[in-house]
Amino acid sequence: MRRILIVGGGYAGFYTAKKLEKHLARGEAEVTMVDPVPYMTYQPFLPEVAAGSIDPRHAIVDHRRHLKRTNVVTASVTRIDHASKQAEITPAVGEPWMQEYDDVIVTAGAVTRTFPIPGVADQAIGLKAIEEAMWIRDRLVGNFAKAANLPAGPERDRLLTVVVVGGGFAGIEIYAELRSFASALLGRYPGLSSDDVHFHLIEAMGRIMPEVSLKTAGWVIKNLEQRDAKIHLDTQLASAVDGKIELSTGETFESDLIVWTAGVMAAPMIGKTTDLPTDQRGRLTVQADLRVIDADGNVVPGAWGAGDVAAVPDLSGDSPLPDSTCVPNAQHAVRQGKRMAKNLAADIRGEKPVDYFHHYAGAVAGLGLYVGAFQYKKLGITGLIAWFMHRGYHGFAMPMWERKARVFSNWIVNFFWKRDLVGIPARDEPRAAFASVAARPKG
Repeated sequence: MRRILIVGGGYAGFYTAKKLEKHLARGEAEVTMVDPVPYMTYQPFLPEVAAGSIDPRHAIVDHRRHLKRTNVVTASVTRIDHASKQAEITPAVGEPWMQEYDDVIVTAGAVTRTFPIPGVADQAIGLKAIEEAMWIRDRLVGNFAKAANLPAGPERDRLLTVVVVGGGFAGIEIYAELRSFASALLGRYPGLSSDDVHFHLIEAMGRIMPEVSLKTAGWVIKNLEQRDAKIHLDTQLASAVDGKIELSTGETFESDLIVWTAGVMAAPMIGKTTDLPTDQRGRLTVQADLRVIDADGNVVPGAWGAGDVAAVPDLSGDSPLPDSTCVPNAQHAVRQGKRMAKNLAADIRGEKPVDYFHHYAGAVAGLGLYVGAFQYKKLGITGLIAWFMHRGYHGFAMPMWERKARVFSNWIVNFFWKRDLVGIPARDEPRAAFASVAARPKG
């Protein structure tokens, strides 16, 4: 049997494994998927998780529950030696081992891209993982509870000041969702008013959401400003040491919640610990049928790549990137995973793989309860209709029907009883209550 190793269990990796189970008969191949966490995170839902609209567990897909014939390994691939067709797998506990394979499918995804700005590494948090969205929610809820016990002043202002760095889709969505969440929290704290809450979005470019038209982006800015949310365009974060925000414009203020969404980059292990060819941005070089190619354009036998970690050519001509590769988003990663499974099955049977081709289906964003934005080419829709489009698209795009049902049930329950505003700040140190009262040996 062909031994297939899938590196990464995100969109592309999960869908590759799932569809291989469908396209391959028993005995045709042995499939192993390796990922450090036992689930796939549906990242478009992270802003709604942070804002209390979706239960965190409903925004993830359990690998082992939905991959029946795939050998799921919860560990990290720390080295790929394709020359000998071996990969080093390192578990959280125990010794690493070498895994042999015939085909490696690299779908390791992307990580948050940061810059060496003082204080960011110590004070900020990203928005790529479900754990980050949960932490953001708990931090904001906890800060409201603390601020309600304080008189007006610098400390209360610090607790109720939220900063988001990056004005792309992820940044605008988390910014707008948290502003909506904060408005709901204010109803629980009579001593606080909207004047006490401060929201700042910092964007280095002169516009937000480059995926939409200037008209749609302008509408989003106006809508957020009406909600007392301030957007700093053509502005860079100069420092965030100890939560003191310093902007390139000279403005300063303090914040206890800094969310960094200013870009992503391919998983760094690909360029550092593998012998597979990469481009100048650290992405695997692949051709349109998802097979890895070297600098001369020759196919590297047994190596495939898809998702955010791969520079997949965009044959549709829709890419805004200068190198005409597919943009790193869920829309492409899911479809590439499905194409990958078909192409690998074809290769196993001696057939020719097919090029990946997908026309961009547009962009849709949720901007808090009952507010959204949609863009497809020159068509822009904003407001309530776009919000329904956002929920409809992502609700059905969520993998697996039992996951879709859980997400839609969250929304239905929230419609009748409003979203859950309770946070669990003690989750960061769950042993604190026990340790404070536990008896210890004397002496």
